[in-house]
Amino acid sequence: MKFKLIIDKNAEEEITAVVHEASSLTQQIETLVRSHSGTDSIIGYREDEIRKLPFQEIECITVVNRKVTAIDRNGIQFTLKERLRDLEEVLPSYFIRINKSSLANERRITKFHTIISGGVDAVFRCGYREYVSRRCLSEIKRRYERK
Repeated sequence: MKFKLIIDKNAEEEITAVVHEASSLTQQIETLVRSHSGTDSIIGYREDEIRKLPFQEIECITVVNRKVTAIDRNGIQFTLKERLRDLEEVLPSYFIRINKSSLANERRITKFHTIISGGVDAVFRCGYREYVSRRCLSEIKRRYERK
């Protein structure tokens, strides 16, 4: 198999794959290409500050006081203008749903912590904790078993 990547800022982006037959790999490549929005950050708002938040620096995106909020690697909360379901479509595949109102950066989760009531919290590098629903936990377990 050959691989060729040409980076030219002046050319129109195009991805072409020549294969003998479709496979799970070609389906994954197609999904990745179609889901990529061409951006790797989002704009966050905080008091009098507007900041570009790179996806890899976001720990968690959750709803706080009915507003979509991104928590960065320092634990600082930024309000986002996008809706959670719209963000789910443009975020990279390492963002996973952990409950009805939260998406987590899987790479920034340090551990899952069980609590006395039988629930589970995701603990992030910045110290932020967010509840993991049972429904989402089973999907997360399946995802980790595949790796």
